[in-house]
Order: sequence, then structure tokens, then C-alpha cells
Amino acid sequence: MTRQHPERRRSGRSTVHTVTSGHETLLDPKILRRLAESALLEDHAWQDVTTDPLIPDEQQGQAQIIAKADGVIAGLPMAETVFAAADATLAWQPHLLDKQHVSEGDTIATIEGSIASILRAERVALNFVGHLSGIATATAAVVYAIHGTRCHVRDTRKTLPGLRSLEKYAVRMGGGMSHRADLAAAVLIKDNHIAALYDRDLDIATAVKLALNANPLLKVEVEVTSLDEAQQAANAGAHELLLDNMSIEAMREVVQTFAVREHPPALEASGGITLLNARAVAETGVDYISMGALTHSAAALDISLKLTDPRRTDPGRVRFRSS
Repeated sequence: MTRQHPERRRSGRSTVHTVTSGHETLLDPKILRRLAESALLEDHAWQDVTTDPLIPDEQQGQAQIIAKADGVIAGLPMAETVFAAADATLAWQPHLLDKQHVSEGDTIATIEGSIASILRAERVALNFVGHLSGIATATAAVVYAIHGTRCHVRDTRKTLPGLRSLEKYAVRMGGGMSHRADLAAAVLIKDNHIAALYDRDLDIATAVKLALNANPLLKVEVEVTSLDEAQQAANAGAHELLLDNMSIEAMREVVQTFAVREHPPALEASGGITLLNARAVAETGVDYISMGALTHSAAALDISLKLTDPRRTDPGRVRFRSS
């Protein structure tokens, strides 16, 4: 049996679905809705061959999203949008806000309404929240590790296609900073750009000048691997330097060299940075640490959804009566 798309299923119940996590200005509701609908269609949520024959749409109930591990929450606006896209009559009640720490066993949110609709949206919503909370949790661990230094944690463009805005949001929820949202946001002259310029007998200084002339309103950052390259880029007017895969000693030398300048470039360390060595890198005096692993390798936070009886305090297998 094929179910109707929720846009064609409405009831007289008044339920307002807006982004209510406290960070709504950081996410575009239109993007959330598009992602939610795309993910639900991918999952064939309205052709659920298990739920459809077992649970009538009119059977009402309640479910709780529960943390099964300690971490930092991110993605509740996305989960809310998924449930709203699945069925606009579902009522969503968050018990925590994105960016808050959660402990194992904590109830994160409650959903009330059609049990069938809740189950159709369950996996998609949990996938988003688990993934984004994993990113926020990993970021928070690095932020904590470098606490007390002048260094900040940055994200990168190493994100899953289509999920960049969400994943960068999750980094911010973990205490990190967003950097260069896309290729149009800022200039970053990397190794392959420089290699192509060398083929034309052009150097780093020329690359910086070309970029500055073409983009006078944008910051220009250059990836460098040595003090000599750093000086070439800075002397040509680069605003930031990305110290790529440099040793602790080499980074410290770059920091000390530019510390005496009246207007030194910002220094970003990248490449080979982990939770274990982040503190040592931060203590060299760099301004930023960027870690692609925060978005491309963070483990998902373990989160589950359980149907509950409102009269009970412990979620689990319960029986509901059809309304």
C-alpha cells in the first residue's frame, strides 16, 4: 500500500513546526526542509512495507530520543524538520538545545502523534542527529584539549557532499569556528595552484599578487611548507598562512619570525593534527588549527528512539490503543 506524501495529509490539529533549538539563525530552514524531504524519499518513507501493514495511521503514541553515550548535541533542528516533513501533525518537544552536553540515558526530545509516521521518520532523523552530534562531540574534545592557549579550532571543506552547511554548523556547536564555506568565500592558494604556477615560471609572490588584484575584498591565504615560502607569501601581502604538515619546531619558528611584525599574517596549522597532538600544535602560538577529520571521520554519537507510554518513566516496548 502506498501512503500519501505528508503535504497532502493534514488534520485540524494545530502544530507549529519551526526551528526551535535556539540556534535557528545559523541554519536555513529551506535547506533543512530540502534535505529532510530528500532523505525521506531516499528511504521510501511513504512505502514502508513493514510499518504500513502493521500500524494504522490513526494509532497515536509518544516516542523519546535518548542518548546512549555522553557527548555534545547537534542537529535537533534537522531532526525536527524530518518529523515535520514526514507528518505535519506530529508534535515535537526538545528537552535539550544544540551545543549542550548530554549524558548517557538523557532524554533529548519527545515526539507525539501517529506512531506510523514516527517510525517512518525515525532512522532518517537519528542518522542526522547522530552524525552531527558526533562532529560536535569530536570538536568539543579538541577545543577542550587546547583550552588556555590563544588558538582556535577551524573546520575545512572536507565535508560530505550536500551536508556542508550542517556539518560546519555541528563544528560550531562543538565550540569550533567555520572557515571558508566554499570556493567563492575566500582565496586559498594551495600546493596544486602553486605547482601549476611553477610550470609557468611564476612564484608564490606572483600568485598572491594575482589573487589580491582579482579579489580586493577577500582574504588571501596561502598554503606553505617552509619558513621561506611563508615569508614569500607574507611579503607579497597574504592575509593568512596555512602551515601544512609542518613539524612543531618549524611552526614555532614561523610564529617567532612573524611575531615581531606590526601586522603579521594569521597563522593556521593543518595536516596530521589529532586530539593527541593538538595541544602541542596550539602551544607553538599559531592562531588556528584546522582539522578535516572533524567532519570526514568523526564517529556518530549513539542515539536511539523508543516508543513510550506517557504514564511510564522508562522507555521500552509498550502497548498503545488505537484512537
